[in-house]
Amino acid sequence: MTGELTRWESDGESLLKSLERDEIFEYLSEGFCRQCKSLLQTRIHSLVNQRVREREIRPKSNNGDIEGSRFLYRQRQETRFTQMPDSSSWRKGSNSHSQSLNNSSSDGRDSEEEQNEHIRVSQVVREKELVYFERINGKPTNVLQGLELHTGVFNAEEQRKIVECVYDFQTMGQRGQLRERTYSEPRKWMRGKGRVTIQFGCCYNYAVDKNGNPPGIVRDEEVDPLPFLFKKMIKRMVRWHVLPPSCIPNSCIVNIYEEGDCIPPHIDHHDFVRPFCTVSFLTECNILFGSNLKILSPGEFWGPVSIPLPVGSVLVLNGNGADIAKHCVPAVPAKRISITFRKMDDSKMPYRFLLDPELDGINPLDYSLANHQKVHYNDKSTRREYEPVRTRSNNSFVIEKDDFPPLGSSRAAMNGLRVSKDRSRQRKF
Repeated sequence: MTGELTRWESDGESLLKSLERDEIFEYLSEGFCRQCKSLLQTRIHSLVNQRVREREIRPKSNNGDIEGSRFLYRQRQETRFTQMPDSSSWRKGSNSHSQSLNNSSSDGRDSEEEQNEHIRVSQVVREKELVYFERINGKPTNVLQGLELHTGVFNAEEQRKIVECVYDFQTMGQRGQLRERTYSEPRKWMRGKGRVTIQFGCCYNYAVDKNGNPPGIVRDEEVDPLPFLFKKMIKRMVRWHVLPPSCIPNSCIVNIYEEGDCIPPHIDHHDFVRPFCTVSFLTECNILFGSNLKILSPGEFWGPVSIPLPVGSVLVLNGNGADIAKHCVPAVPAKRISITFRKMDDSKMPYRFLLDPELDGINPLDYSLANHQKVHYNDKSTRREYEPVRTRSNNSFVIEKDDFPPLGSSRAAMNGLRVSKDRSRQRKF
């Protein structure tokens, strides 16, 4: 009898290995209602992602237990965001299925958390009308059309926990605990070159790689999937009306800048659909925009428009601001982290990429509910017009900090630009 069971288990294992994932899912979910199918799909996807994360990629040294460190890291990552001071916005509203499960346990605390979330959203300052005209093909064109700057999306405590998590990933990458193309730390061979990058969801080539792959998404390379924390950030941005539910990111790249690191002028590859966004941490810096940005020297660039990026803010790029204007980040004055979230074009996704059910059906917060809770939303667009820069310096420059006070201040409507060298100071929180 024991021999027959062993033979049956072996045959069953062989059968499972011969089936595609979709075929296994269809077999297991036969007769299930739509809600149960969604739950099963989520569990299968979570299991697959867990196996991917736990796959051993051993470093050359034998220091430490990789498997144990990964387990402890996952525990630490998930604990951080259940202990957030504003945890309601991370837990609620991920998709319609999770909402239906939460309804059964709704109580007064849920109502209080929802009200607190409405209050937080009402405090986000949104600048949606940035204006600077250049002649493109002989026609005056607002090259900043489509840019939006949302400040106050992540508070100081949330920023601290996100930064801690990024440093955890950096440590894992240095120890060889992430996939080979997930983590990159090039040698700094000159000023502005060699910033650390961590890619999740897909592997993106900035230039032709050693295997001859052109710039863009490398479809036959695998990297680690989006982490739990970053999916919570995505849910926050969609729920808080920063990103549209029609363009939910499924990949991201983390840039870790040391003082003097930069990003040269470029337009993001069209393997990624629009809009996309970048979130800033640690140090406020400036990003330059214009159809004709110039490289003056390593890490030093010239451009007609410079936009300060406060820590905790989200810059959304769309329209002309993403496709006509180039953008770049001059040499940063201090350590900085940015996380850029993008949605891959369906036809460019990696061959073995799996859609994440957790990111399906995220719904924006219903503003109408705020009326019952006496929360006032000031969601009017702030219009800012940029004037041509009349002086060109021999060095890179940005707009004086005092020329562009915090969004929403009484001086935000100023007209002139004073050009100076970057005096941005690190914001501590």
